[in-house]
Amino acid sequence: MTRKVILDVDTGTDDAVAIMLAALHPDLDLAAVTTVSGNVPLAATTDNTLRVLDAIGRPDIPVHPGLAHPIARRGFPGPRHFEAGSARDMHGTSLPLPAPRTAARAESAVEFLLHTLRTTTEPVTLVPVGPLSTIATVLAADPSVRDAVAELVIMGGAHDHGNVTPSAEFNIWADPEAAAMVLSAGVSRLTLVTLDATHRALVTRDDCVKLSGLGTPAGRAAADLITRRIDAYSAGRGVAADDAAPVHDAVCIAYLLRPEVITTRPVHVEVETTGSRTVGRTVMDLRPNATGEPNARVAFDARADVLVDLLLSTFA
Repeated sequence: MTRKVILDVDTGTDDAVAIMLAALHPDLDLAAVTTVSGNVPLAATTDNTLRVLDAIGRPDIPVHPGLAHPIARRGFPGPRHFEAGSARDMHGTSLPLPAPRTAARAESAVEFLLHTLRTTTEPVTLVPVGPLSTIATVLAADPSVRDAVAELVIMGGAHDHGNVTPSAEFNIWADPEAAAMVLSAGVSRLTLVTLDATHRALVTRDDCVKLSGLGTPAGRAAADLITRRIDAYSAGRGVAADDAAPVHDAVCIAYLLRPEVITTRPVHVEVETTGSRTVGRTVMDLRPNATGEPNARVAFDARADVLVDLLLSTFA
């Protein structure tokens, strides 16, 4: 049986690969994609999402625009890490794909998610891989819809190191109040795929050559987008290994298909919302005598071989 999935994205390069993997794998039913402001503003994330779905021949999947801003702040907590137009900008505003021929739906992401979760007759897996603004708004509007969520798989957070600051990963940092709300909402099964894991599942330039060699629209697009990520990481002076880069969001979709791609442990996680140097940090209680009950299954490790094999087999 296929697994019903809704992706919530802030579509840059890694979101695009995740969308393609979810849309093309036969074991997943990608019911819709919702968008949120994050890597780029909402209009661009929505446009990029439509570009990706058109490029791989899946314009039938509806796209619903979500929140254009954090739930409690006028903007992000601080300056963006990757400045637009620099060598380290791995996303750009518009993805290098043809302009979309289809349009987003008029129904907002919040309206769509509330209606879907209230009326669904089958469990829904939610996979937010951007800031959690839209998901938090939905759970605040009707906390009972959490019962319709079979699993919430979040790309976000970090323990060993951040990326936008030394303490914080971008998706959590971009709307820490939303992240704090979602992590405390009582979703029965919540999996947090952190930077600790995604930075251990690197896709190499050689892997991109293989993807491009598939000759399919998805293979070529994935190769181009991941190569852009590798170039940006290289310009960042060795954040990841030479000639390789993480494709964070795709690991979440890979987990749905091949759970062994990540290694998790149950942990109590809270989000720092007030620290001047630590805002957006996911504080994980890893002590043997931890006092809080686990509220997430946190991924600390991941396998590049599983991820790459899945990308190659699906995009072929």
